[in-house]
Amino acid sequence: MSGQTIAVEVSAVERVTPLIKHFRLRSIDGRPLPAFSGGSHIIVVMRSARRINRNPYSLLGSPADLDSYEIGVRRMEESRGGSHFMHELEVGSRLEIAHPVNLFPLDKRARKHVLIAGGIGITPCMAQLEDLGGGPVPYELHYSVRSPEHAAFLARLQAGHGGRFRMYYDSAGELIDFDGLLSAQPLGTHVYVCGPKGMIDRVIETARAWGWSNSHVHWEQFSAPPVGAAFDVLLARSKRSVRVLADQSLLEAIEAAGMEVPYLCRGGVCGFCHTRVLETHGELLHHDHFLSDADKAAGRSIMPCVSRARGQLVLDL
Repeated sequence: MSGQTIAVEVSAVERVTPLIKHFRLRSIDGRPLPAFSGGSHIIVVMRSARRINRNPYSLLGSPADLDSYEIGVRRMEESRGGSHFMHELEVGSRLEIAHPVNLFPLDKRARKHVLIAGGIGITPCMAQLEDLGGGPVPYELHYSVRSPEHAAFLARLQAGHGGRFRMYYDSAGELIDFDGLLSAQPLGTHVYVCGPKGMIDRVIETARAWGWSNSHVHWEQFSAPPVGAAFDVLLARSKRSVRVLADQSLLEAIEAAGMEVPYLCRGGVCGFCHTRVLETHGELLHHDHFLSDADKAAGRSIMPCVSRARGQLVLDL
């Protein structure tokens, strides 16, 4: 991804659950925003007095409406600052965003689409449903939340997708029957899941147990860079030393030192920021969803957007 960004202004803010705020963003110059498809995300650049955060957020509005983008942001109590920054924004606040990227697209060859969402994982599904609405391919949504007050965008879903979705409330003991759901789908069905790690793992495991092809099972889960002890990194080719602070990601520290590392998601999903580890004096702490268990055990690679170390590192940068 290049460093090019789009200047936008917050044109509307709405609290849709006790923890989630809904933002509408418009370009400052009044031009239409770049086209996107259901499942796309943007990187929001947040400049504070202390540092720059860049967080991914799924686009949840209609891909046909390029006058504005819509995102939903869940406030995280253990946030490194990004979600708190967003929740303090008001109408008129200005931001920079990167161009949309889609790592979670609908498969146009599918004969049916089954969407499964948990909590804030509903956001990419909203734009996917906009892509599917009115089309010839059948679809259904299964949406699970803790309790009714946490059901973001419920009225919108009811108005646009009436009999095609079902709500599940943990507080009422309602659970998605993954076995029943995934064992009864017609040939050619694709399933998409976004939500907590446990939900994603369960869907993947259940689909495999019922013989689903890996190409028919799609998921997305951005990880937030965790906090941890500060550590030091040597960038071997550029001969620079970098200190990664406790609440700073390795990627952010490298960028702050004036180096550019390519990325698409900054959430441990795409693998674009893959960096070779030359030496480890300590332990690698992997938090990505890209590297295999074997790659992680080998200790020769790291995804600096979300992973860090305990000790010292030498990287091929």
